[in-house]
Amino acid sequence: MQKHLDASLRFGFLIHDVSRLRRIVVDRALKPLGMTRSQWWMLAFLSRRDGMKQGALAADLDLTKVAVGGLIDRMESAGLVERRSDQRDARAKRIFLTGKGKSLVNRIRSQVEAVETEILSTVTEEQLDVAAEALVSIKRQLLEMLGGDEDASIPD
Repeated sequence: MQKHLDASLRFGFLIHDVSRLRRIVVDRALKPLGMTRSQWWMLAFLSRRDGMKQGALAADLDLTKVAVGGLIDRMESAGLVERRSDQRDARAKRIFLTGKGKSLVNRIRSQVEAVETEILSTVTEEQLDVAAEALVSIKRQLLEMLGGDEDASIPD
């Protein structure tokens, strides 16, 4: 049993290290666009689920509602996003990409695509498929353990 636990712990540390190093490499690629990690992460989440509630966006970005509010303020001032009242709950705000924000997302995708191609250059399609399948299974289990958070999407 101990050997299995050691392998599981090594797997967890490896996931963390790969994620951390990937973020650093992508940050460097996006620096010429003047983007901070928080900004490009917000744009990335909105490009997948435009119109997210501010609270859901805060949870996905792992930021407090106050911190994400300030980030939205800055991005709204830059013309990248806009707040709109929720049609069902006027107290709630939804965040939408503007045309300028969507254009920037496309530029970011081009930059990131080149970096991702280089990152994955030593991995075969089969290896990538197996790894992705394992990670999706782990994500599903984690979501189940957390009570099935409906705002945390799982890609197909």
